[in-house]
Amino acid sequence: MKQNQLLFLALASSILVILLGFFQWYLVDKITEFLMLPVWLVIFGFFIFITVKVTIHLFKNKDWKPLTIQLITILLWLYFPFTQVILDFDFKSNRTEREEVVQMVKNGTLKPNISYDPSIIQLPKQYHRLSKGGGEIVIEKNNDLILFFTYRGILDNFSGFVYSPYSKKPSHNDFDGDFKQIEKLDEHWYFVGSN
Repeated sequence: MKQNQLLFLALASSILVILLGFFQWYLVDKITEFLMLPVWLVIFGFFIFITVKVTIHLFKNKDWKPLTIQLITILLWLYFPFTQVILDFDFKSNRTEREEVVQMVKNGTLKPNISYDPSIIQLPKQYHRLSKGGGEIVIEKNNDLILFFTYRGILDNFSGFVYSPYSKKPSHNDFDGDFKQIEKLDEHWYFVGSN
């Protein structure tokens, strides 16, 4: 394989891995975890294959450039907080609209509207993207706490942004979760993660 081709393939495989790091949760929301498995296998399989090729190329040609790209990508994947960056961006860019939804719940414009569960509200279409996994929010404790999903998960494995009107930290078992992570983001807002 020519040096330029190998350099291009190293760049391409690295870009795919970095893009996956940024957009994997968006993809999981769109195509489910089960269909993400083949995506992960193809992208990481391609990356590993190219990493082996560039390592062999290094020993044959003493050319470090392609392997350097792969090593930088591995370090980024291991140490760069992709999920945290995406969550921060999501929280900041959608906060105003989430607060509009909170006001609608408080003033009674939005009420539970799912027949099988009196704590779930299906959001209007324009707000659907504010809560992953179906555009639903969950209310608890007499409409005091409102959960916007960032990851809907399976069974009790979920995460999201919780609005608390009195800035009271959610308890570890709110929303029928077993929260392993409760982090204050701002006044009235918390990030919670259950698994």
